[in-house]
Amino acid sequence: MDPNEPGHYPVCPLFRLTGILCPGCGGLRSAHAFAHGDLITAFGANALAVIGYFVFAGVMTGWLVRAWRGAPTPRFALPAPYWWVLGGVALVFSVVRNLPFGSALAP
Repeated sequence: MDPNEPGHYPVCPLFRLTGILCPGCGGLRSAHAFAHGDLITAFGANALAVIGYFVFAGVMTGWLVRAWRGAPTPRFALPAPYWWVLGGVALVFSVVRNLPFGSALAP
């Protein structure tokens, strides 16, 4: 199913109740476009998600290469400060995409 067609998937509860776009709004449309090779549309739907796809692909590639070579696979446990930074980035992204000058980040 195409997430761009209305009625197939539920609307974000935060957006429905408040009209505020959360950091994940547009993520499903972004993933669909990314999986179909349309990076421009994917980036337009949710830029933060596309960056996350590339980070995930890089981490998984590194993990697979190490596993294939027989090296010990690394644990992906981030220290607490990194989680705070990631949360801060998501918060800033969410605030900016809801402001008039950040409307290009809105899906």
